[in-house]
Amino acid sequence: MSQERRAKGILVAVVIWCLIVLLAAASYKFVIQPYFSGRLEDKTRSKSQYDYSVAVALDSFSGYSILRSPVLQDELKAKKIRLDFQDDGADYRGRIKALRSGKAQMAVFTIDSFLATGAELGEYPASIVLIIDETQGADGIVAYKEGLAKLQDLDHPEARFVLTPDSPSEFLARIVLAQFSLPSMPEKWAIEADGAEDVYKRFRAAKKTDKRAFVLWEPYVSAALAEDGAHVLLDSSQLRGYIVDVLVAGRKFLAEHPEQVADIVEAYLRTAYSYSSREGGMTDLVMADAKTFGDRLQREQAEKLVKGIRWKNTIENYAHFGLESGQNAAGIQHLEDIIPGIVEVLLQTGKLERDPVGDKASTLFYDKILRDLRAADFHPSRKLNLITGVDVPVPQLEAAAKVQELPPLNDAQWQNLAAVGEMRIKPIAFARGTARLNVQSERELAGLAKRLQSLPGYYVRVVGHARAEGDPEANRRLAEERAQAAAQALLNQGLQKTRVRATATAPTEENGAAQSVSFEVGRPPY
Repeated sequence: MSQERRAKGILVAVVIWCLIVLLAAASYKFVIQPYFSGRLEDKTRSKSQYDYSVAVALDSFSGYSILRSPVLQDELKAKKIRLDFQDDGADYRGRIKALRSGKAQMAVFTIDSFLATGAELGEYPASIVLIIDETQGADGIVAYKEGLAKLQDLDHPEARFVLTPDSPSEFLARIVLAQFSLPSMPEKWAIEADGAEDVYKRFRAAKKTDKRAFVLWEPYVSAALAEDGAHVLLDSSQLRGYIVDVLVAGRKFLAEHPEQVADIVEAYLRTAYSYSSREGGMTDLVMADAKTFGDRLQREQAEKLVKGIRWKNTIENYAHFGLESGQNAAGIQHLEDIIPGIVEVLLQTGKLERDPVGDKASTLFYDKILRDLRAADFHPSRKLNLITGVDVPVPQLEAAAKVQELPPLNDAQWQNLAAVGEMRIKPIAFARGTARLNVQSERELAGLAKRLQSLPGYYVRVVGHARAEGDPEANRRLAEERAQAAAQALLNQGLQKTRVRATATAPTEENGAAQSVSFEVGRPPY
């Protein structure tokens, strides 16, 4: 019995000594060795030229080339700030999680992706501090004329969008679904592809009679249009306030390091001014930026891409954040108006189940940095407070891009207007036998006017439909009066007068008993 106890004692002692050895080894490896190695490293190292390293999550989109530019890096180097870029391949979910965990301190998003991924996460761990750009033709929906002559032809059970999921391409398709009346389009309206190159290959392989709309971005939009019979159904140049890229800062980082965020915003605006004020500057930058990702753009391709992106300047950022008024802000949408418009598209098309923002859009952006720059009379061509006590002449800030107003049309031009599609709207109701709008319909028309402001490239034909029953002339007259009342309601909301015309159809059996009003958008034929 004593021998058995002795054996057990020896075994316990061996186990204890093994544990002691293991603990000692672990202590040496993880505590002692790193401590002495750290001390040795401290004695034999140089001081870094950077005090701050800021991780920025983004992807290879050319619109972010200013952020990656050597000019901006040099600007920040003077502030002892280094940007460490994390290319996540447009993984927006991973991007917003990186902001929440602190693995990234700043990031870029399209506003729609920021809204959708934040809603999915259940919180918005970052705040918008700058508008980077808005696409104005870099994204487009291309089709063959034989299959789809206009957007309204998508109102068919066989119609589909071919697109890259979770991208501006998907959102462009959602804009069409939200804005236009396409009740016959199937519930599963998307065919998913792996990037614009894959969409382009499918476009080339498609039958020209297929009811397929291919959503692409440059340079593939231009490549697709070179195909015989191809045309643009819609591109981002015909939209406003939808496909917008923003720079966001993690809320914790912004609260704890506001000076560094302000330095980055200021350096960005200086860099944007530097490239945009130099002839061919943006084209050169985009070509160099693409080369770093293994894409060799020809100059013509780069020029088309640059033409399709509107990089936002200082004045435009002031206006978007509500810090500019009068002529400088004319036609520029406030962020607090842009965000609800994008939310509405996401809700209408089922991307969001509920509004995650409501009347609190202002909680998603932070205007103090830009407000401070404006108060300090910031100009991107000079350093703030570079010379004190001396009046230094400074050139005016870059002008904001003006929305081109559509020219007036004569009767023949209105008659020959090429139809694009019919706007999606709940039926407009009038008091029985009159052209008097009810309160609900006035609200619907106010909402439609806002949506039409986001489609500035289209004329609007308000069509009163006369029913066949009863006195044909009286019905036609009532239809015209109702169209005029609806058109006037749009104009009362600030819609450009030259864009809108009221008209009425002749009574037909097709109209049945309905005395309705519809809204058709169109443009002059090429």
